[in-house]
Amino acid sequence: MTADRTDQLKLELERETPFRADDFIVSDCNRAAALTLAGWPDAAAGLGGGVLSLCGPAGSGKSHLAAIWAERVGAMPLHGAEAALVDPMELEGRPVLLDRAPDTDDEALFHLLNLAQTGGGALLLVSRKAPSLWPVTLPDLHSRLNAIRTVAIEAPDEAVLAAILERAFERRSIRPQPDVIPYLVRRIERSAQAAEAAVARLDALHRPVTRRLAARVMDDLSP
Repeated sequence: MTADRTDQLKLELERETPFRADDFIVSDCNRAAALTLAGWPDAAAGLGGGVLSLCGPAGSGKSHLAAIWAERVGAMPLHGAEAALVDPMELEGRPVLLDRAPDTDDEALFHLLNLAQTGGGALLLVSRKAPSLWPVTLPDLHSRLNAIRTVAIEAPDEAVLAAILERAFERRSIRPQPDVIPYLVRRIERSAQAAEAAVARLDALHRPVTRRLAARVMDDLSP
């Protein structure tokens, strides 16, 4: 049975889009982290860039910002347990982005920390909590993690949340009434996931997006 053309279009619209630098909104909640990553590591230093930790709550945009950094410096992107499957020789002398860093095997993480000190190396660790709070078992690793410089992203503020909603609507070719986005900003959880979920629910109703419709969706999403 052939899929309906409308269903095909819907699937295309809902596919995950890659992180783009132009889509990252800098505001008070993330400005310090964005400025830090924009200048790190310092290529003029010559030696290894060392290790930097980027932490923040779910949906705060930390993976987005880290992906922008990885593209800028040509870093190898890894996710948690993947680090144990990669030959360390392939990572020597190059920057590495390790998302979901606390999921990494202790031994693999220890090797990555050492590689970050070599010429051309650098390691960006992304997690919800600072490295000093990770549940590691190696004593030497715990002391190394305690010494890592950490920059934090806070939950999206109103400016960032409004921009996330606006772009989510744009990707679905929806033009909400002017009072819809301010209404949603005041009522949804402060995360990119919550914004995307609200827009998806509104899109699924196939009706003009008004404040009344948004209120109905928020009532449905309430626990």
